[in-house]
Amino acid sequence: MRKIALYAGTIAAIALATTGATRAETIRMGAEGAYAPFNYVAENGQLKGFDIDVGNAICAQLKAQCEWSMNEWSGIIPALQASKFDVIASSMAITEERMKQVNFSDPYYFNAMRFVAPKELGLTEVTPAAAKGMVIGTQSGSIAVTMLKQFFPGNEVKLYPTLGEAFLDMKSGRLDLLVESKFAIADWLAKGEDCCAFVGQEFLQDGTRGAGLAFRQEDTALRDRVNAALAEIIRNGTYDDIRKKYFGFDIRAKPKNASQIFGQ
Repeated sequence: MRKIALYAGTIAAIALATTGATRAETIRMGAEGAYAPFNYVAENGQLKGFDIDVGNAICAQLKAQCEWSMNEWSGIIPALQASKFDVIASSMAITEERMKQVNFSDPYYFNAMRFVAPKELGLTEVTPAAAKGMVIGTQSGSIAVTMLKQFFPGNEVKLYPTLGEAFLDMKSGRLDLLVESKFAIADWLAKGEDCCAFVGQEFLQDGTRGAGLAFRQEDTALRDRVNAALAEIIRNGTYDDIRKKYFGFDIRAKPKNASQIFGQ
C-alpha cells in the first residue's frame, strides 16, 4: 500500500509540474523583420537583432516565454490592435500621433536619424538650401516623412515599403539623399557599401521621445510590468551587454532635435 501511495504521489507531482509548465506565461511579440540590425530575418529564417534580444531579455526577467511574429511596418499597429500579438518590439518611435493609438513603454533608446548621400555628390552638410532639387528617399510610415514635409517641402520624396528597397535605389543612383535611422544606415554601410557616406549631423525628430515598445491602449498592466522589467535589465547590465553586441557607442544618448539643425 505504501508503494502504491508513493507512486500515486509521484504521478500527482508530475501532473502538477506539467500543468504549471503549460500555464507558463507567453508574451506575443511583433516585429517588422526588415530593419537590421534592430530586427531582421537570419539565414535560418529566425528573427534576430537588437530589438529581439531586448524583448527576450524582458521576457526572461518576467519569467515568461517570448513568441515572435513578423508583420509589415505599414500594418503593424492595426495588427497589434487586432490582437495578432501583444507587444510591438520593433524600434517604434514614440510620437504624439502614435500615442493616440497605442500605449508605449519608457524609451529604450533614442533613434538618431541621419542623411546618407552618394560620395560623388561631394556633400558635407544637408540643409534645405543645399538639398534643393534633390530626390530624397525614406521608408513609408517612418517619422522621417514628417520631418521631410516640414523642413524639405520643395524636394521630391520617394517612399519605400522597406528600408532595404530604399538602399537598393540609393546604391543604383536613383536617390540623391536617403534619411533614416543612423544605426540602420551604419549597418548597411558596414556591409561593404562603398557608394555612399553619411552627411550632416544626426538628429531626433521633433516631438519624438525615443523608441519604445507599443501596447494596446487597455493593456496598462502588461505595459507596467514590461517597464519594470526594462528598468531592471538596464540596471543589472543585461541591456548594456546586448547593446555592445550591435553598437560600440551609447544609443541612449539624446541628440539635437531636427528643428535645431534644419529650422535655423
